[in-house]
Amino acid sequence: MKWAAWIVVLAGVSIVPAAWAQSAVPEFPAELRGHALLPATTVATPPRGAPPSLAISGKYTGKPGERVETLGLLPGNSFLSDKAAPRPTGHMLPMRSQPVQGFSGIKPAGGGAYWVIADNGFGSKVNSADAMLAMHRVRPDWKSGAVKLERTVFLSDPNRKVPFLIVNEGSKERFLTGADFDTESIQIVGNTVWIGDEFGPFVVSADMSGRVTGVFNTLADGKPVRSPDHPSVSMPAVPGAVSFEARRSRGYEGMAASKDGRFLYPLLEGPLWQVNDGKGGWETTKDGREVLRILEFDIAARAFTNRSWKYVLEANGNNIGDFNMIDADTALIIERDNGEGDPADACTGAPQPNCQNVPAKFKRIYKIDLSQADADGVVKKVGYIDLMNIADPQGRAHRGAKNGRFTFPFVTIEDVDVVDGEHIIVANDNNYPYSMGRALGKQDDNEFILLHVPELLKAR
Repeated sequence: MKWAAWIVVLAGVSIVPAAWAQSAVPEFPAELRGHALLPATTVATPPRGAPPSLAISGKYTGKPGERVETLGLLPGNSFLSDKAAPRPTGHMLPMRSQPVQGFSGIKPAGGGAYWVIADNGFGSKVNSADAMLAMHRVRPDWKSGAVKLERTVFLSDPNRKVPFLIVNEGSKERFLTGADFDTESIQIVGNTVWIGDEFGPFVVSADMSGRVTGVFNTLADGKPVRSPDHPSVSMPAVPGAVSFEARRSRGYEGMAASKDGRFLYPLLEGPLWQVNDGKGGWETTKDGREVLRILEFDIAARAFTNRSWKYVLEANGNNIGDFNMIDADTALIIERDNGEGDPADACTGAPQPNCQNVPAKFKRIYKIDLSQADADGVVKKVGYIDLMNIADPQGRAHRGAKNGRFTFPFVTIEDVDVVDGEHIIVANDNNYPYSMGRALGKQDDNEFILLHVPELLKAR
């Protein structure tokens, strides 16, 4: 999910009564076994053949509809800042090259390395036309705490598989940008990269060189699902008319793959618009809790099936960050609130630049079981770990630990996958240059953590 939508989301957050929470979902312990950081200043140089306009990024991040060409003129402020008290992150736009940031999906690349997919760039479709879409191969070193950037693969469409107008339509290589797609999740099945997009939402396929091979529209219950950013959706002529089925920035945030490589499971970040008895509304349970759809995509058929499941949020207004299978039936899902920063740094009075006005409170990773869905299709939540309460008895943290406890207080935690039978890897989307959940006055880095969670992985 992108920062430009957070103001709307925060304004509409509703607190769900405790009685609504799924009962008897146990918390399991998590211990920090590794912590590694890729600096926020890391950049990637556009490849040969890229249009000159991509040599400088962030030119459209000022006032809507205006281009700024002067380097370093636009300040990066935390997008959760109070309007009266902006909190600078210390980084400025526009900038030379492309920032390596915004990791929104992760998959093992072998030998201790991982593929991560970067999101659309600077927060929205309108400000990211010069942000190149890419996936990166990174290698965390859990001993030194460093992360090596081994390779960057920029996404492109030279074979014209994207069926709509893209920013670099007339160029030879047709490199894709954050005004074309919002790439939020990644799976690699054989030699094909599968990407979950938040704009359409679309499922996108590409080869390992980043060249698009297919773009697939979303269907749920056999019906189209489009967001306001889908290329076929236009501004309605009548105020209040609904011409889309998913909210902006609530398309695919996570997308798992079955262990046998037959299916993808794209997960919408927000509820679907439903029409029942002639009345419309966002999909909820009978007691008003927001429901997110887990859809099923048949890889061989290159088509959505009519099968789906429902994931119920613990609090309306929460978001999911990533989704990956553990085995044939169980999976990990990040569920989080819209806050950043340690609660100890919360503003005690009016918001100020030197305190957190929306501190992090709810940052969890749930284990779910698709095979134990109820009659309504709601998946069972088996248990969870609390990312705001991680044990660090061995002192593995390079920052963020106090009295043997470590927190991961980022607004957008968007990467989780299984490492082995006892460990998982987790990483943040650092929203460059608009987030500072780790330290006041400092732009967040890309942080990776290795967690020992055997009890969670074994729970049923």
